[in-house]
Amino acid sequence: MSTSTPEPDAVPAAPAEAALAAAGIAYRVVRHRRASSLAEAAALRGISPADIVKTLVVRRGEDDYLFVLVPGDRQISWPLLRAHLGVNRLSLPDAAAAQAATGYERGTITPFGSTRPWPVVADATIAGRTISLGAGEHGATVLVDADAALAALGAGLADISEPAG
Repeated sequence: MSTSTPEPDAVPAAPAEAALAAAGIAYRVVRHRRASSLAEAAALRGISPADIVKTLVVRRGEDDYLFVLVPGDRQISWPLLRAHLGVNRLSLPDAAAAQAATGYERGTITPFGSTRPWPVVADATIAGRTISLGAGEHGATVLVDADAALAALGAGLADISEPAG
């Protein structure tokens, strides 16, 4: 995968690109129409559903959030995530709170280029492959090496998901 670094005076085509380029991470932007299912989104990107990684914003407390990265074919296991974080309570903020915390609308959220660098916890199954993450705008995703992205984000890896039901 080659690095898609914008020309010096060019504006990145997707909001997350500047952060990816600054981190020195090789990436490829994939643009496509809105998909109606995980399987369709995977087909449009030319990858498996497990390689589409959802970025969820999770609230630990007032003005205290984190990004949780989970493969598309899995879902957060709240008991596992709470145990990993050593907390009793977590919640998903509403769309407005998630956007205020990250600068991104739901469906486009990514840890790259977020208005605040919240901690990142990634499901352990993500490691070792190429993944698709949100690019900060509808209709665009980025394909990146998971290990490089997780290292750049300082992400913790943990068993925090279960198969989607």
